[in-house]
Amino acid sequence: MRARILAALAVAFLGLQLAGCGVNTIPTEEERAKAAWSEVLNQYQRRTDLIPNLVETVKGYAQQERDVLTAVVEARAKATSIKVDASTITDPEAFKKFQEAQAQLSGVLGRLLAIQENYPDLKSNANFLALQSQLEGTENRISVARRDYIEAVRVYNTELRTFPGVIWANILYRGNKPMETFTISEQQMQTPKVNFEKKG
Repeated sequence: MRARILAALAVAFLGLQLAGCGVNTIPTEEERAKAAWSEVLNQYQRRTDLIPNLVETVKGYAQQERDVLTAVVEARAKATSIKVDASTITDPEAFKKFQEAQAQLSGVLGRLLAIQENYPDLKSNANFLALQSQLEGTENRISVARRDYIEAVRVYNTELRTFPGVIWANILYRGNKPMETFTISEQQMQTPKVNFEKKG
C-alpha cells in the first residue's frame, strides 16, 4: 500500500515538474493562435456580408460605374470561394491565396468607396453613409484582429524554435508546424510618387 502511495506521489510530482518546464506551452499557444485566426475570419466575414448592400446602394446612384461594381462582386466571389479552415494557417500556399484574395477585395472596395466623390446624391445617402461607416469600423476590426493573430503566431512559432519548447516539439509535438502570418506586398510597401509639376 505504501509503495502505491509513493508511486502516486512520484507521478504527481513528475507532472508538476513537467508542467513547470513548459510541456503545455506549445498546445496553449497553438490554441491562442487558432482563436486569434478565428477572429480574423469573423471580421473578414463581417466585411463580406456588408458588400452586397453596399453594391446595391451604389448601383442605384452610379449605374455607369459598372466596371467597379462588377470588380467588387467578382472579388467578393473569389474571396468567399477559397476554402479556409484551421489547416490554412500552417499551409503557406493556402494562406497566400487567402491573403491575396482579401487584398484584392480591399483594393476594389477602396475604388468603390472613392466613386462617391463623383455622385453628391450618393455621398449624402443615409444608407450609403451607414454602410460606409460599418465598413470602416470593420476594416479597423480586421486590422486589430490581424495584429492579435500576428502576435499569437509569433509567440507560438518562437516556442517551437526556442528552449525548452524545441525539446517538447521534438518529443511530444512533432506534428506541430509553424504557422503563417500576414505580410505586406511589395506594391503596398512602395512609396507613392508625388509630382508637383504644373500641367499645361
